Amino acid sequence: MSDLAVRVEHLGKEYHIGAVQTERYRTLRDQVARSVAAPFRRASKLLRGQATGAAELDETIWALRDVSFDVPRGQVLGIIGHNGAGKSTLLKILSRITEPSEGFVEIHGRVGCLLEVGTGFHPELTGRENVYLNGAILGMTRARINEAFDEIVEFSGVEKFIDTPVKHYSSGMGLRLAFAVAAHLDPEILIVDEVLAVGDAAFQQKCLGKMGEVAEAGRTVLLVSHNMSAITRLCERAILLANGEMVASGDPEAVISTYLGESTLDSSWNQTEDEAAPRGRESVFQSIRVLDGRSQSTALVPFDEGFQVEVTYELPRPVRDLVIVVAVFNHRGEVVCVTWDTDSTDLAGKVREAGLHTSTCRFPSSFLKPGRYLISTVAHIPKVQILERRLQAVAFEVSPVGYPFEVTREGLVTPMLQWTVDSSRAQADALPR
Repeated sequence: MSDLAVRVEHLGKEYHIGAVQTERYRTLRDQVARSVAAPFRRASKLLRGQATGAAELDETIWALRDVSFDVPRGQVLGIIGHNGAGKSTLLKILSRITEPSEGFVEIHGRVGCLLEVGTGFHPELTGRENVYLNGAILGMTRARINEAFDEIVEFSGVEKFIDTPVKHYSSGMGLRLAFAVAAHLDPEILIVDEVLAVGDAAFQQKCLGKMGEVAEAGRTVLLVSHNMSAITRLCERAILLANGEMVASGDPEAVISTYLGESTLDSSWNQTEDEAAPRGRESVFQSIRVLDGRSQSTALVPFDEGFQVEVTYELPRPVRDLVIVVAVFNHRGEVVCVTWDTDSTDLAGKVREAGLHTSTCRFPSSFLKPGRYLISTVAHIPKVQILERRLQAVAFEVSPVGYPFEVTREGLVTPMLQWTVDSSRAQADALPR
């Protein structure tokens, strides 16, 4: 038996933009409809100044280009990259959903795919019936589903509603049940596309634990995720895709550092016309800045000095219960801390009037370890609506200036906490009796 589970050689996938794709089967009705609509499509493109005819057929995009890597049997490989980097296209080729335009793939072993959680769930069927339906779609035998049924239901946490039609489930309940079915596949090679964000925080931890069990069982896993903490925790190796090409491969932390290094290093973000929120949006972020102790924009913060995060936003009309959230992430994508602008103000439950507002959070000195950090911001009405979200909007670095600890000290933060030591009892014990 080969020691390789997956071998990818010079893999490429090309798509035509706006061109009519060749179809294996086309009905007479389809052909007539296309023929009737063709002149109108062509006229519309001419009015928009777009090419028609042979010229448009030459407009192509490579979703993947010259990607090569090997995955040894039993290895857990993380695949990361920005949206549109080619990650999902790669997994669809490995899953035999789509064919490559060039190159080839060798797969040694049974493959299970978790690409779209919930595919095949029918709203009119009960949870129990959907477990059997979805399990069959994913390739599980009825005997295997019978064997794992109780464990699937317990894992999903929907025991009370297992005989209720899925149309009455909340979206989170349906996703939990769907993931529970998919998580109990027994393939030799498991391909997973961003399914670790299912459900609430507690269920996400169960998902991570289950993926960890799969990895420890010696199965080969290919995992796509934007959760850098999950990649670091679960994967022995990672590859980074950018614009359809593989730009880094190796230790997960090193590859993640390269990935995050591609993000903006700007310590300030300002809204442009292209980024303006659509009409009806109640909160529009105008700017996000990292400031030093003198309220000047900075990308480098000394460890022994405090800093501020300033968020400016405009409300087109009064909003009640608005909260501005600032989240700090480290270079691994782990959440270091989250703070709300209602934590230490009297704004909770009150109305913020229409107009320009600025919320500023002050971080103390000697709080964050030296390293690179990213700031994400959210404007929301808790449990009601997310008005706007800016992920990894700005970045900054904490320098080791004034850092008194060993660099190997563990922890997401290393604050200078105040200690007291009472030695009076030791001194009393030392006195002669």
